[in-house]
Amino acid sequence: MPPSKKFQRDHIINATYEIVKSEGLQAINARRIAKELNSSVQPIYLNFSTMEELKNAVIEKISHTYVEYMWQGAAGEKPYQGMGMAYIQFARDYPNFFKILFMTESNLTPDCFIQNDIMGNDVLQKGRTFTGLSLEEQKRFHLKVWVFTHGIATLAATSTVKFTDEDILELLSSTVREMLIGFKNKGRQGEK
Repeated sequence: MPPSKKFQRDHIINATYEIVKSEGLQAINARRIAKELNSSVQPIYLNFSTMEELKNAVIEKISHTYVEYMWQGAAGEKPYQGMGMAYIQFARDYPNFFKILFMTESNLTPDCFIQNDIMGNDVLQKGRTFTGLSLEEQKRFHLKVWVFTHGIATLAATSTVKFTDEDILELLSSTVREMLIGFKNKGRQGEK
């Protein structure tokens, strides 16, 4: 009898990650993962006490992928815009991952949803650098920007609309600029 293959947690997480990338979270079960690994289900249950534990580990790996995208976006000349582009690019490149992180049912308010995003505070800080707004003003402004950006990302993730990178950049830059002018003008009118 040939020796059995030994699978470490990382092998199982990586195999499950690949399944979720192409088939979605609903495709996850022990048999499907075992098939991907070309093994029995035993290594899965030796490394994870429940399938829920494995799903959580995969979601954590998905979150790391998202964070990498966002930091790459922040590294550009225009970090706030770059992070918006990265958010949308993540949705385009990994629609199943985007749906898991940003399109599942929750009872969160929009503000809490943004704050629960791993990158929420970083995006707010990059936004403040761009806008010059106070933290409270930036939170109100970013909510509007996020709703707009999330709309584009959702259209991209669901393949409802095909955008080019140029289309997205133009939409983001011109609309956010116009939103900022309107936001600042409204603030000035409120001060009178």
